[in-house]
Amino acid sequence: MSGNQPDRQARRTASDGRAELVLDIERVLGLATRQAVRAEFRFDPEAPWVVSVELGIEGGPHVLWRIGRDLLHQGLHSVSGLGDVRIWPARSADRATARLQLASRDMAALFELPVPPLAEWLAHTYELVPAGHELNEIDWDAATADLLQEPRAHCD
Repeated sequence: MSGNQPDRQARRTASDGRAELVLDIERVLGLATRQAVRAEFRFDPEAPWVVSVELGIEGGPHVLWRIGRDLLHQGLHSVSGLGDVRIWPARSADRATARLQLASRDMAALFELPVPPLAEWLAHTYELVPAGHELNEIDWDAATADLLQEPRAHCD
């Protein structure tokens, strides 16, 4: 990521139907201080209500967050989320961006995301699994039967 250019992206759909987007984004540390971060967004049609986001810096740690797909989508247009995950639209140097705030315990991090590639990628995820159809593939009879079963002891 050295020589990082924000907005650099790579979009791909894996053979198993999972959609991925890799973006170089920025962590906002102060008014004029930014840190380059690689963000890898993953969408699995088997769990269509959530987007996994792995954030990492070159040579440093990586962290995985799971964010509601609808929350992420709404946040590109209006304030979305409460508590640990919040996202809202912003403008930066005449570019459409969104701010993503992630909080855990007493720590928080603020990131700036480019809206156009993220919006395009999210639209692709809604082509894979349309809004309102996230739970269509669940076998409700089997799920209900599993919930009503007696607990079993696990033996190793």
